[in-house]
Amino acid sequence: MYYLRYQLSFLQVEDILNEREIDISHEIVRYWVDRFDLVFAVEIGKKQRGFHSNWRWRIDEVFVKNNAEVHYLCRAIDHEDEVLECYTSKRRYKHAALKFLNKTMRKHGAPKEMVTHKLRSYGVAERSQFFKIFGLFKFV
Repeated sequence: MYYLRYQLSFLQVEDILNEREIDISHEIVRYWVDRFDLVFAVEIGKKQRGFHSNWRWRIDEVFVKNNAEVHYLCRAIDHEDEVLECYTSKRRYKHAALKFLNKTMRKHGAPKEMVTHKLRSYGVAERSQFFKIFGLFKFV
């Protein structure tokens, strides 16, 4: 389960288990992963599904090229570095920021803090009526 949950190699899992005085080889780890990976993945998914921390979100923005067209990619990332939501748009402006935040908060709830790195489109969104209504979090 270490291999599936934490993105470790078979040798790293072998070292972790050797520290706990369980003497196995990395080939045994590979065998068990091949045999039970689907069962473990389903269990991990059940535990994580629907649970996301709403303590602090970080808004990450970047320009990407798609078929020779430049698009604007927005991501919401929680404090555990799990990507909550992605959104692409042709332009970077208030309407796109509001749509992205509305979609993300509808799906995951409102965070207590949101780190936007003082991006202008989110500063405008912060001052809009939408966030005055909810008022559940602060921008950092």
